[in-house]
Amino acid sequence: MKGRKKREQQAKILRIFRKVHRTTGALLFIFFFLISVSGVLLGWKKDSFGIILPETKEGSTSNLTDWLPLDSLHDKAVLVLRDSVSPDLSSSIDRIDVRKEKGSVKFIFEDHFYGIQLDGATGDVLSIGKRHSDLIENIHDASIIDNYLGTSGVIKVFYTTIMGIALLIFTVTGFWLWYGPKQMKKKR
Repeated sequence: MKGRKKREQQAKILRIFRKVHRTTGALLFIFFFLISVSGVLLGWKKDSFGIILPETKEGSTSNLTDWLPLDSLHDKAVLVLRDSVSPDLSSSIDRIDVRKEKGSVKFIFEDHFYGIQLDGATGDVLSIGKRHSDLIENIHDASIIDNYLGTSGVIKVFYTTIMGIALLIFTVTGFWLWYGPKQMKKKR
């Protein structure tokens, strides 16, 4: 009688875990789909032959003493953006990525997804490209909604917290849904 009661209790726990697993999956399906697809794309970004992320080009020298001052390179990048992409785009810089070993500097702009790569020594344009990886990253962590609404990261933190907890719940309930029946059969 005692063994039967224990099996009933285990079966009840399994049913609860199955319901939590199913409900969580149904409620968060679209978010898990977006995270998985964007995660795969982000994993491939450097191996996408320049489709997702423009390839880093080689400049003429990696010797920093031969490079132009950063403010001159910045002015050149803004000029290239205005002349070669669009005069209407914001020239506000998100970050400057110095690739000393490659002899190049990447200027990544804040309000759009263009990047300009310049030779650090000559200021010559090495590449003008759309950085699709930045858009994909913003979708992946929901910061695209923060940017749209101007909520300064609040949605990103909420979203990543919810999705992290959901993944933890999926891991625990999924493991128990696999392990629980094995335990019940073993005890029979």
